[in-house]
Amino acid sequence: MQAVILAGGLGTRLLSLTQSVPKAMVPVCGRPFLTYQLEYLAHHGIRDVILCVGHLGSGIESHFGDGRPFGVTIRYGHDGDRLLGTAGAIKNVEHLLDDAFFVTYGDSYTVVDFATIMEHFLRRDRLGLMVVFKNEGRWDRSNVVVDGEYVRVYDKQHTHSGMHYIDFGVSLFRQTAFQDVPEGMPADLNDINQRLIAEQQLLAYETRDRFYEIGSVAGLREFETLLRLGTIAHPGPAVESS
Repeated sequence: MQAVILAGGLGTRLLSLTQSVPKAMVPVCGRPFLTYQLEYLAHHGIRDVILCVGHLGSGIESHFGDGRPFGVTIRYGHDGDRLLGTAGAIKNVEHLLDDAFFVTYGDSYTVVDFATIMEHFLRRDRLGLMVVFKNEGRWDRSNVVVDGEYVRVYDKQHTHSGMHYIDFGVSLFRQTAFQDVPEGMPADLNDINQRLIAEQQLLAYETRDRFYEIGSVAGLREFETLLRLGTIAHPGPAVESS
C-alpha cells in the first residue's frame, strides 16, 4: 500500500516552533513528529511513502532520507518556488502514484486499520473515500454530512443540517481523480472532494477512534502528554526494511 503525506504547509499556528523547523519535524518526546507517523504506517502495511514537501522541506529529506531506518521507502515531491496547494502537490508526484493511494497530512496522527479501509475501497467502483469520525462538535467543528455510504456535504466554513461527522485526515483516491488538475499550478484538494461529492464518487468510511494533530500548540501539547502516558496506540520503532 502507498501513502502520500502532505507536509508542505507553513505551520503558521506553530510559528514560534516552525520558523526554522518544518512542522512535520516539530519534536515530540525528543523525536520528530513525522517519525511516529512513519512507524505507524509501516506497522500497518504501508511501506511506500511519498512525502510532498515545501516549507523547509530539505530538512525533512536530510533527516529521513530514503526511509529505510523507519521501515518504509520514501520518495519526495518538492513544491519548488511556490506552494502548489494540497491537490497541486499530489499532481506534482502523479508519476509516482499507484492506481489507489492514501492521502494524509504531516501534522496528523491517525489511528486506523489501513488494510481494512483499502479492502473496503477496492470492492467499490469509486474514485475517492474519506475517513470520517462521528465528532458531534467535540474535538473541532463537525464538517461532514454522511448519507449511507457516501459523503453528501463537506464544508469547513458553514454548518449544515445533519453535520455530525468530521473529516479524519485520511483519504483514499484513484489516480484518475487528479487527471484534470493542471500541472505546476496551485490547486486545492477540497475542489477534488467537491467534484467527487457532486458525482457521487466520494465514499464515507467511519472510524470510531479519534484523531490527533500537532498543527496547533494545544494539539501538540495534548499529543505529547498522551504519548507519554501511553494512551495513544503506537507500535514503537520500526524494523528496517530490506
